[in-house]
Amino acid sequence: GYFGRPFEAKGGPQGGAFDKDLDYQRTIVGSGNVVKGLECALRSMKPGGVRQVVVPYGPLSYPPDDLEHNRVGPKPATFSGQRALNFVLENPRVDRTLLFNVKVIRVDKKDGKGGFLRG
Repeated sequence: GYFGRPFEAKGGPQGGAFDKDLDYQRTIVGSGNVVKGLECALRSMKPGGVRQVVVPYGPLSYPPDDLEHNRVGPKPATFSGQRALNFVLENPRVDRTLLFNVKVIRVDKKDGKGGFLRG
């Protein structure tokens, strides 16, 4: 999930996950479709591995020119989650460090034909 400690919603959660639902996403390591800090952590993980990844604001975080998070993810599953993430990323008065809780479910190997063999 996405964690942003400085986020506060009036009458809602204060800090904690921007997106409460478990959301599994598939990514290809090296493709550049997730933030660089998260991709660096994924390179050394194995199936079943769980890690808390701290991504500092800057070149390892979301690019500033992708506010919709279409090019680089993970993208929050809800509008409110995206709004909360953007609040953190665009506000210079708060700590913009991101915290990801990651679990690797499976690692698929390339089949040599442009596809993958289920791991």
